[in-house]
Amino acid sequence: MSGGLREGVAPFREFSTRYWVAGDLPADPRGPAPLVALHGGPGATHDYLLSLLDLADSGRAVVLYDQLGSGGSTHLPGRGAEFWTVELFKEQLAALLRELGLGERYHLLGQSWGGFLAQEHALTRPQGLVSLILSNTAASFPDFVAAANRLRAELPLEVEATLRRHEADETTSDPEYLAACQLFYQRHLCRLDPWPAEVTRSFALMDEDPTVYHTMNGPSEFHVVGSIREWESKSRLGGIVTPTLLLSGRYDEATPELQEALLAGIAGSRLHIFESSSHMPFWEQRPEYMAVVREWLSERD
Repeated sequence: MSGGLREGVAPFREFSTRYWVAGDLPADPRGPAPLVALHGGPGATHDYLLSLLDLADSGRAVVLYDQLGSGGSTHLPGRGAEFWTVELFKEQLAALLRELGLGERYHLLGQSWGGFLAQEHALTRPQGLVSLILSNTAASFPDFVAAANRLRAELPLEVEATLRRHEADETTSDPEYLAACQLFYQRHLCRLDPWPAEVTRSFALMDEDPTVYHTMNGPSEFHVVGSIREWESKSRLGGIVTPTLLLSGRYDEATPELQEALLAGIAGSRLHIFESSSHMPFWEQRPEYMAVVREWLSERD
């Protein structure tokens, strides 16, 4: 592959993974190592991470892909919680790395749920993983939910009442509930107005097929009743031996306080807070985000 943004399909089990590459693969073993980015959700798409293509310069390739059940990858709306597991997505990532020939040398950036997945991948101690970037994530889903609910408590009383009423009545698909969620998202997910088209597209695609998000997470960022609601890595962080950069926004639903467990648990990790951002500093403070990540990657190449 060379030049531009190229799209491809990689086999995974009997399914397929849609991916996009900016830059050249195979990478020059003497040049910058490729960066592979893992989107959040679970069940979102690569679209909201397209700003990361800014990093595809000076010979560095950037790889984005849609996880199973989302975007351009295989959709499986009939599958239940026993199918949608962390192990499934770990296996899909490993298969993509093999398909693209990246196993010997690559950086990994995981955002939000993608940060959970990136931690799981790093805990396998893959030989070719040069560095890890954990962006807007946490070491515990229960801790993440607790932090999100503390932020939710700061919403106007009538908004909080609306959320609680629909959650109690199990009517979380009601437009009134979704509108109340949107106020939280405007404060703690992306503070830009309007949202970038790429972010809006990811949400629209997830709404078209919410199977993965509803199964693994639940109906919203703070009402988490899905199959991975108890996920945590805090007890295992000592097993991550890869140089790690932690990124969070001052108004992030993955709060700066949540980064302390990661910082304490991953030896030698480094933390950067984006003071004017929430959950998407790669849009909200795009130049600063790219500068911080670019410097980190260059130092680790």
